[in-house]
Amino acid sequence: MTERYDCHYCKESLFGKKYVLREENPYCVKCYESLYSNSCEECKKPIGCNSRDLSYKDRHWHEDCFKCFQCKRSLVDKPFSTKDEQLLCTECYSNEYSSKCHECKKTIMPGSRKMEHKGNSWHETCFTCQRCQQPIGTKSFIPKDNHNYCVPCYEKQFAMQCIHCKKPITTGGVTYREQPWHKDCFLCTSCKQQLSGQRFTSRDDFAYCLNCFCNLYAKKCASCTTPISGLGGSKYISFEERQWHNDCFNCKKCSVSLVGRGFLTERDDILCPECGKDI
Repeated sequence: MTERYDCHYCKESLFGKKYVLREENPYCVKCYESLYSNSCEECKKPIGCNSRDLSYKDRHWHEDCFKCFQCKRSLVDKPFSTKDEQLLCTECYSNEYSSKCHECKKTIMPGSRKMEHKGNSWHETCFTCQRCQQPIGTKSFIPKDNHNYCVPCYEKQFAMQCIHCKKPITTGGVTYREQPWHKDCFLCTSCKQQLSGQRFTSRDDFAYCLNCFCNLYAKKCASCTTPISGLGGSKYISFEERQWHNDCFNCKKCSVSLVGRGFLTERDDILCPECGKDI
């Protein structure tokens, strides 16, 4: 007597019928589809044994139901994206959600390289210098009047030139007598120390730090022989082509201050009236 070969679930004979093995147990097609087939996300019907089951993130579709949500074209064996759990072909997704190039206004396709600046996007080949039209890529650039410039072009077209070295000033310039200077070029005429950020003065249109100006041009105090700058409101006494710091204008003998008082002279010395009685 021949051994029976029945469906594991409904027990009907499988002799002469199609069947499916699952975990080494045979099932008739009807039982297998009822028990184990996935439901299609699109039409909600079971995906039968004779149909191709296409899956993505634990979701399943019939081959004929695996289509773009917008244009309805088949996505079988084609790249696709998802938005809000809807399948979209690359073209529909790009048109709807991808960035638009600020220059050519066309869609920047997913996966292609794009450049971004202040909320705008460009194709890499569209992100070019306004002056030379060469792609900027990852190089430094300077925006001006809604256009972008590579640094060399910006310097040629817009940057002021230092009056001293004749090279462009891109950052941190100094203006002196309505002329632009690099900070590194604006130096004391005598000691070559940088003058930017410190007090300075000039003589014959040449700039000097205060120390050099005083040493070169300031009058010397008749008492201490150090320069009298006269800058910053400092006061001094002048008498017969001689000058004194206020603090140095004292009686030679008793050292009392003679500022605002009468005084006498004896050769190069100055004396208070009391000490000058015996002259």
